[in-house]
Amino acid sequence: MEMAGKIACFVLLCMTVVAPHAEALSCGEVQSSMAPCVPYLTSRGPLGGCCGGVKGLLGAANTPADRKTACTCLKSAASTIKGIDGDKAASLPSVCGVNIPYKISPSTDCSMVQ
Repeated sequence: MEMAGKIACFVLLCMTVVAPHAEALSCGEVQSSMAPCVPYLTSRGPLGGCCGGVKGLLGAANTPADRKTACTCLKSAASTIKGIDGDKAASLPSVCGVNIPYKISPSTDCSMVQ
């Protein structure tokens, strides 16, 4: 039930972030972009719309500050969602056909992300 609550929270975030942003990237935007990945990353569902979220997040993280925010938010979200498969998370960029400037891993030092 706890997982269902977290997914519901992500869905609500998706619904509230509908307009393009002109300001700095927020954790809410990062979480809503990555919400479609939760079932895949927890081995509870298919890849589905995950790659669209990954590509959207990559496009939204235009500055070094945005990329650091995205990294920090992803690490924070990953620590609150039980059952995330670290190998699946690390392989998301290649599975989705994108390049990101850092490794998706709990050991990534987000302060070093450019």
